[in-house]
Amino acid sequence: MAKNIDIFTPIIDEPDTMGEITAANVTNDVFALNVPEISGMLVFLGLKKNMPMYVAEGILKGIKNFMENKLNSKVLGGHTIYSEWPLIGGEASGFVEKDKIIKKNYVEEGDKIILTKPIGNQAIMAAYRLQKNNSDLLESYSTTEIESSVDIAVKLMTIPLQDIVKTIHTYKDISFIHSMTDVSGFGLAGHLREMLQNSRLSAIIEKIPSIRLTSDLAYEFGYKYDECEMPETAGGMLLSVDHKYAEEFSQRLEKEFRVKNWIVGTIDNKSKPKYVRVSKNAEHIEIIKI
Repeated sequence: MAKNIDIFTPIIDEPDTMGEITAANVTNDVFALNVPEISGMLVFLGLKKNMPMYVAEGILKGIKNFMENKLNSKVLGGHTIYSEWPLIGGEASGFVEKDKIIKKNYVEEGDKIILTKPIGNQAIMAAYRLQKNNSDLLESYSTTEIESSVDIAVKLMTIPLQDIVKTIHTYKDISFIHSMTDVSGFGLAGHLREMLQNSRLSAIIEKIPSIRLTSDLAYEFGYKYDECEMPETAGGMLLSVDHKYAEEFSQRLEKEFRVKNWIVGTIDNKSKPKYVRVSKNAEHIEIIKI
């Protein structure tokens, strides 16, 4: 059995949507172990005493909708406490055969790095909050473009990673996938470094897919866009794949389950061990719709 516990603070005002993002964030880590099905989720809520009841109900409704309608799973129970700062999360679990577990700390030279969601949702959601509370700071940006990017970020954060696992399970031999992890608090480069931790190898990022306005907003808010170290919430799957199978696997992801993905880099030995560098000639891909 694989389990994950995750608790974080709200990033959007709509309770139902926040519930879905929560469920995605909690289950992502379980899918990142190559677990094909989530057996259930236990919900944790930390709420202020004077918080309106509809907020808690909305969060629970969103979690329930995500688990039942997107994952064909269920909410098993949970725990609620009073807290001066709202906290949302829970525990999710699932089963997978030991020989099918994919860890996140093994790579081979020449591996191609595949990413299944563009980066940038934290910078975009920072603009979402400013637009509500201090919109004067965003007067140089198009309101329409910000709203469009927020919509993209929210849609991405509520897409589960299960279809990547389903694709993997269409293969009899999965040994060509050397490492896998979801992209969250350490950002793209940070989680790539996790993959390198047991090796003497390095990595280069050669392609950066990001939500429209990410780079501009990241510079504005102090996020490390150039280093690919921006934190993500419910981000994509990051995989280190044998270079001989990378193109075929990438195509199967999109063809079989419509999982958009990019081959964003390579594992090499051209720098100091465990070092992730971003190419000066990296291709920047701006995502304007999904």
